[in-house]
Amino acid sequence: MATMWHCQAVTSVSTAGAVRQGSLRELNLAVVLRRIAGADRPPSRADLAAATGLTRATVSAVVDDLIGGRLVAEAEPAPRTGAGRPARGLVLADHGPAGLGLEVNVDYLAACVVDLTGAVRHHVVERADLRPVSPADALTRLAALAADAHTAAVRDGLTPAGVALAVPGLVGAGGMVRLAPNLGWRDVDVPGLLAGHRLAEAVDGIPPLVVENEANLAALGELHAGPPGSASFLHISGEIGIGAGIVLDGTLYRGARGWSGEIGHIPVHPQGRPCRCGGQGCLERYAGQEAVLAAAGLAGADLPADTAASRLAELAEAGDPATLAALADAGTALGVAVAGVVNLLDLDTVVLGGGYAPLAPWLRPPVVAELSRRVLTAAWSPVTVRPAALGARSAAVGGASSVVRRIIDRPAGWLTRTG
Repeated sequence: MATMWHCQAVTSVSTAGAVRQGSLRELNLAVVLRRIAGADRPPSRADLAAATGLTRATVSAVVDDLIGGRLVAEAEPAPRTGAGRPARGLVLADHGPAGLGLEVNVDYLAACVVDLTGAVRHHVVERADLRPVSPADALTRLAALAADAHTAAVRDGLTPAGVALAVPGLVGAGGMVRLAPNLGWRDVDVPGLLAGHRLAEAVDGIPPLVVENEANLAALGELHAGPPGSASFLHISGEIGIGAGIVLDGTLYRGARGWSGEIGHIPVHPQGRPCRCGGQGCLERYAGQEAVLAAAGLAGADLPADTAASRLAELAEAGDPATLAALADAGTALGVAVAGVVNLLDLDTVVLGGGYAPLAPWLRPPVVAELSRRVLTAAWSPVTVRPAALGARSAAVGGASSVVRRIIDRPAGWLTRTG
């Protein structure tokens, strides 16, 4: 099902003489495409002219360019209600550019394709414990998934326009993965290792490959696929590791070096269990997938993330005491960590994503209880806690969505490449 992009409306355009003609065209293309993307119903050319302040002739020329570039399509006209021919509305095209999202995590690889409307057109997950696998071998497997996803996209009449790769770790400049503790990766040159697989040549995008923290991409996916009005929130991805994406006023907060959101390594018991990061008492040692499975009596079950969450959900629904206690303890630890973040950043929404999404019915009550007890403003401004709209596939879908979002924000770049 297509997902409506939530965009801030642009109500006017300056045509000052100092603006170069090329820049003015780029601005007009972006203004009109964003207006179409964010509309509640397909706007006509006349609607766009009235909303943007552009002349009808300019809007018609811009729309023709967008249609020619397979960014926009004409919707079927509404039934006639009076004299004259009904105006045809305009919608984002579902047969043009698409984003390719990839994810490498501790126990799976994933690839997906998202079209310009936000619809997921292809999604595949390959289960594997990647901790004993070298980064080069893991990325070789991922490249094979990417090639299959690319083939599926082309078969559907789509043109992959860029690749966004999600990894569970600290990503530095140039896509260098400085540290992914649960994978055992340190200073891994991901773009360099993928160069031989020709991912860059497989797409027509700008830029061809982006490597990003998986929680950040999941948060971006939630920003555009979640309920309207969710402009500031904390998105928590619960897997073997726990990461968070922070969105403030509609913008992903990355921190001074791009390494924000490592909520899994906030200590909830300072003298507690040792963590792979070298610290003690980190949140993921109490609320990560392995910790919850062990507490539920499923240690060593070797279940992939979504299967583990499904199994825990089944047991919880059946009233299994050990599982209910494990989820309650995990939710309490999660609530302690999240309360500190909420107090610091004044967020009003917490989104439970990744493996936490299907477990939200049991995690949410203890999280809410801790937030109510620990957040200073909770008495008159309670924090909303809800499951992620994209569920467990947030990171790969969010990565693909970030590619098409860049096209919506800057359509001139796409049109230049395809013109």
